[in-house]
Amino acid sequence: MAPQDKNTPPPLPEPLRVAVADSHTHLDMLPQLPLGGAPTRTVEEALAKAASVGVTTVVQVGCDLAGSRWAADTAAAYDSVHATVALHPNEAPRIVLGDPEGWSRQGSREAGGDGALDAALAEIDKLAALPQVRGVGETGLDYFRTGPEGMAAQERSFRAHIEIAKRHGKALVIHDREAHEDVLRILREEGAPERTVFHCYSGDAEMAKICAAAGYYMSFAGNVTFKNAQPLRDALAVAPPELVLVETDAPFLTPAPYRGRANAPYLIPVTLRAMAEVKGATEDALATAIAANTARAFGL
Repeated sequence: MAPQDKNTPPPLPEPLRVAVADSHTHLDMLPQLPLGGAPTRTVEEALAKAASVGVTTVVQVGCDLAGSRWAADTAAAYDSVHATVALHPNEAPRIVLGDPEGWSRQGSREAGGDGALDAALAEIDKLAALPQVRGVGETGLDYFRTGPEGMAAQERSFRAHIEIAKRHGKALVIHDREAHEDVLRILREEGAPERTVFHCYSGDAEMAKICAAAGYYMSFAGNVTFKNAQPLRDALAVAPPELVLVETDAPFLTPAPYRGRANAPYLIPVTLRAMAEVKGATEDALATAIAANTARAFGL
């Protein structure tokens, strides 16, 4: 196959010398690609491929009820996997309004009203109590995909997830897309959990300073390597080293030079090395900090 074939997995990067975690991934969404050239496609292979380059832990993130149950079950089965559970911000309006832009993989697109959202949140609450579940998320606000008609459901769901995270003593994992001011406002109004993570950080340097002052973790993904992502690099530059995490958000946001192909946890070293350049830090120093930060953020 040609080197630029988008169906060809990127090559293995040079292994990290200091092991780190992928703080946000979706193993259940990975495309059916032959990991490591093997004919089978299993979670074991994805984890082994990641571990071979120094990515020894992953946080598997739920986006709906089915995905959250899968995350919890997978974390229970593998020591190197930890789970978070939630209704994605675009899932809440789907449940209430029958929004076709929702994330559900359960087949139904019928509107369920507030009662259906309450029932789904109750299930997330039960899952959040499990010991292998280390976080509640990804939750938050997404004004890119959901229009004004879905904002009330998103906000109600976000506030409920904050309460669930605090009650269970779990990290809160935030999805914030084109909704910075409202996300920060709701965190202030509700009182953020002790450990709050902005997944795939998307704000600018000024917002990074606000997050730092509040003690929020900022997790950077492969899009920090994109040519048009200078505002993200500026934010990373001012983010305190003790509040920085790294993630893939796999299979999305594959770092350059592999943009357009499927992302996977084994590509964390590519993003981390780009981050080290931005921070003016050595690879080992940044990896050491990120490993400690991830353990602290998720109680690993």
